[in-house]
Amino acid sequence: MSLPPFAVTYDYRCPFARNIHEHLVAGLQAGSGWDVTFAPFSLSQVHVEEGGTSVWDDPGKASGLLATEASIVVRDRHPEHFGAVHVALFAARHDEGRDLREREVVRDILDVGGVDGTKVLAEVDDGWPRDVFRKEHDAAVDGHRVFGVPTFVVGDDAVFVRVMTRPEGDSDLARRTIEQVVELLVGHPDLNEFKHTSISR
Repeated sequence: MSLPPFAVTYDYRCPFARNIHEHLVAGLQAGSGWDVTFAPFSLSQVHVEEGGTSVWDDPGKASGLLATEASIVVRDRHPEHFGAVHVALFAARHDEGRDLREREVVRDILDVGGVDGTKVLAEVDDGWPRDVFRKEHDAAVDGHRVFGVPTFVVGDDAVFVRVMTRPEGDSDLARRTIEQVVELLVGHPDLNEFKHTSISR
């Protein structure tokens, strides 16, 4: 199925973002050819009270931005390694219980993912990844009223999605999952909310 260009937000703390981004990466690795933008989003920032210090300007919150800032460097400077690093950062947080606020943990994941972790973190320290992070987060909030992850954005439309499955090596499942979500978003704009009242497992 041919899909229009789309973006999907992520924050490494969210297990539902982990699920959908594993589907995205698996589908891309299987040759889906999707034109997808991986859009960083800060769940911490959306919970800052009005008038409070933003996470971008609060030194006490800097470590919570580290993993996503590192992912931005990889996405923009080393895109051929982004998929592996992206999935590994989610796995470290949700499968391995590692603390992505620790530089040593992030550096190790980057190294294993095929990029020089020390150099990536040096770029994080330069400050430009935070500027990109802030700009893309604010654009999602201001332009599409995004409030969480994962949110799919196609053109002027955006939808918050929770998918319960992980691809677990099934690239066909990954393709179907992403294509069904985008098809619902594009083909059924009148469907505003569709939520199961209980979870079967």
